[in-house]
Amino acid sequence: MVVATVRVAPASAFCGAITIPPDKSITHRAILFGAISDRTVVIERPLDSEDTGATLSAMEACRVTARGHLGDRIELDGVGLRGLRPPATIDCMNAGTLARLLTGIMVGQSCDQTVIDGDASLRGRPMNRIARPLAAMGAEIHTMPGGTPPMVVSGPRDLRGMVHRLPVASAQVKSCLLLAGLFAEGETWVHEPERSRDHTERMLEAAGVTILRDGLAVGVRGPVDGIALPDLAVPGDFSSAAFHAVAGVLCANPQVRLNGVNLNPTRTGLLAVMERMGAGVQILDRAQMAGEPTGDLIVTRADALRATEVAPHEVPALIDELPLVGLLGAFADGVTVVRGAHELRHKESDRIASVCQALRALGVRADEHEDGFSVHGAGGIAGGEIDSHGDHRLAMLGAIAGLVSSDGVSIRGFEAAAVSYPGFGRDLAALGAVA
Repeated sequence: MVVATVRVAPASAFCGAITIPPDKSITHRAILFGAISDRTVVIERPLDSEDTGATLSAMEACRVTARGHLGDRIELDGVGLRGLRPPATIDCMNAGTLARLLTGIMVGQSCDQTVIDGDASLRGRPMNRIARPLAAMGAEIHTMPGGTPPMVVSGPRDLRGMVHRLPVASAQVKSCLLLAGLFAEGETWVHEPERSRDHTERMLEAAGVTILRDGLAVGVRGPVDGIALPDLAVPGDFSSAAFHAVAGVLCANPQVRLNGVNLNPTRTGLLAVMERMGAGVQILDRAQMAGEPTGDLIVTRADALRATEVAPHEVPALIDELPLVGLLGAFADGVTVVRGAHELRHKESDRIASVCQALRALGVRADEHEDGFSVHGAGGIAGGEIDSHGDHRLAMLGAIAGLVSSDGVSIRGFEAAAVSYPGFGRDLAALGAVA
C-alpha cells in the first residue's frame, strides 16, 4: 500500500453546508441483518467505505446475492436466519464491527471450522471478550493464544441463553451476544455498566425481534424462527460529522451546516461535552430515518473554550470522538481530562498513545494515562507533522488540526481516512480547507 503524506493548511475561511455521509455502524448492521432476513431488503444510502465494503463482500462470500452499489442503493436477497453458507475463510479486512457481529451470527450457521480473519491491524484486536461468553453459551469457537484473530467457528451447536455482565460497555460485544441469543434456548441478557450505542436493538426490533429491557440490561428470547428487516435508508454518521463540527467550533466563519446527521442519544455525547466547554451547536429539522433520530447541525465559532473532564460514564456515548476532545482541549483554558476510556487502547491504533503522540508533535502538552489522557490548553497549536498509524480517526484528526493551526499539519498515512469516510478530503475542501 502507498503511504500518502498530505499537508493541510490553516483555513482562511471555513463555512458552508454539506450532507454528512451515511452512518458506518448502521450500514454494517443493515447489510448483516438484511442478509439473514426472510425477504429481499433494499438499503438506500449505504456507506461506501473500505469497512462496509468488507461486510458486503463477506455476505456475498456466504452466498448472499446482492445487487446495486454501496453509496447509492443495494438489494440483498435474504437467505434466512440460518441460511448463510460461509467459505473456509471470511476476510473482515480492518472491520472490527464486522468480525465481532459476524461471529455472533456464525455460531448459528451450518459451518465447520470457518476461519474469521482480517488484516494485520484486526489481528491485533482482542476477541476473547466475545469468544469466552460465546463458549459459555455452548458455541465452539477458538482464537489465537493471545485471544486475537484468526478465530475458528463451528456451528450450529446447542446454545443456551445466559446472563452476561460486561466489565466495559461495548456495543460490538453486546451486539455479538444478542445475535447469538437469537439461536439460543431461553433468554440471553447483556448487562453493561453504562449504556452503549443501541443500533442493533433498534434494528432487530424493526426486523420483528422482541427486545427485553431492564435498566441498563437488554436481552432476547430464543430461539427465533426468523427476522424480516424492512427496507431502510441510512442516516448521516455522527462520528463523521463530529470532525467538521469541531472544526466549526474552532474556525467557522460565520457558520457550518451539517445536514442529515444521526442524533441517536447513545452516539452524541460529544455535543454535551462541547456545550460544557463553551461551544454552541444548534439542531434544526429534526426527523426520523431507519428508526433513528436525525437533524441538521449548525455550528458557529466559539470565542473562548474552557477545559472539562470527561467522566467514565460518559465515554460510551463518545468513544470515537474522544480524540477530538483532546484537540478541543488544546484550545481550552485549563486542563482537559478524559478518564474511563481504556477501550481506546483496542481500536485501529492504541488511541490513547497515538492521540497524545500526535498532540505532542504539534506542540501541545498531552499526558497519557492508563485509561485516558490529559491535555493542557495552550490557546491553540502551531503545526507540524503526525503519523496516522493506519487509524482513520487519527488521519482525520490531523486534517482538522491543520485547519485550526498556525502553520499547517502534515499527516503521514492520510489514506486511512477512507476506512470510514472516503470523501473526507473532498468535503473539507468544500468547506474551505486547502490541502
